[in-house]
Amino acid sequence: MVMKNVCVLFLLFTIYACSEQQEKIFPEKTMLTESVYSSATIQPDSLYQAYAAVAGILDRNLLEEGALVKKGDAILQIINSAPKLNTDNARLALNLAKENYEGRAAILGELEDEIQAAALNLSNDSINFFRQKKLWDQNIGSKIEFDNRKLAFEISENRLGLLKSKYDRTKRELATQVEQAENNYKTSMISTKDFTVRSKIDGKVYALYKNSGELVSTMEPLAAVGSADVFVIELLVDEVDIVKLRLGQKALVTLDAYNNQVFEAVVSKIYPRKDERSQTFKVEASFKQVPEMLYPGLSGEGNIVIAEKQDVLTIPKDYLLEGDQVLTEKGTVNVTIGLQNLDRVEILEGIDDKTALLKPKS
Repeated sequence: MVMKNVCVLFLLFTIYACSEQQEKIFPEKTMLTESVYSSATIQPDSLYQAYAAVAGILDRNLLEEGALVKKGDAILQIINSAPKLNTDNARLALNLAKENYEGRAAILGELEDEIQAAALNLSNDSINFFRQKKLWDQNIGSKIEFDNRKLAFEISENRLGLLKSKYDRTKRELATQVEQAENNYKTSMISTKDFTVRSKIDGKVYALYKNSGELVSTMEPLAAVGSADVFVIELLVDEVDIVKLRLGQKALVTLDAYNNQVFEAVVSKIYPRKDERSQTFKVEASFKQVPEMLYPGLSGEGNIVIAEKQDVLTIPKDYLLEGDQVLTEKGTVNVTIGLQNLDRVEILEGIDDKTALLKPKS
């Protein structure tokens, strides 16, 4: 009997010792913030890549990287002799078209002279015809002579009509040629102006990608221009989290260049298209208080706050078992969880702040 009691006492002592060795905590009531993690990159607002509208050779960069620009300021100059020759040819074609249309020795002038001569000829043939007709009506003269006068009159009348039609048609064609030549000349002038790449915004030149003498095409960017003092935070969010985000949500951002400082920002734009390569969505946020110095490309991390609760019962995440269970001194207990962040999870039902929890063995 004594031996049995000793065994029982030894077993209880062993269980007690094991439980004492296992870490034990109690749930705590704290503020819990649930957030979505993202990578963060700083970029100037309105950043864009400047392209050339025409191909050629870079004559020179008119500004240096870091230079401030106003909208319309020239950034770089391209050279190409072909468009200048095209412009000269277009100008010559325009002058010729105008001369043909407006000049007195032009095609229309020749037609006007022909019309005038045909009108005089018609007038003469008309007089002869009606004189002969009057005689024929009085049975004077021959039928052959009457018919000849009539035929000459009709031929002159038809010729005058044809010349007038030709004059109208030629005038329309020449007017069209003048208009087309003017359009070609204007187009060539625009192409010539396109050899100067200008800034589309007030801002700063952040990059120049070509040096003097290099070949320029319309497919390659030549410069990067963006706002000089307004920066945005580009956040890349996983596709499983994008549906949780809304405009105006708070974001907490840390930058590698600023050690452990946390900057508060606000979600200002959510791009609807997913990047198929990274399987992420791009989100933009604006600083509430801008850091003293920022550069394009500064990287860091962001946490977008999607929910906050005060005075909620929470436990560390590593105390939560699979299937939403926790290990207590009396065994496993099912719990209902709510919000969660990287470290802690909210407990809605199943235990209270007096329930001792044992840390599961890893």
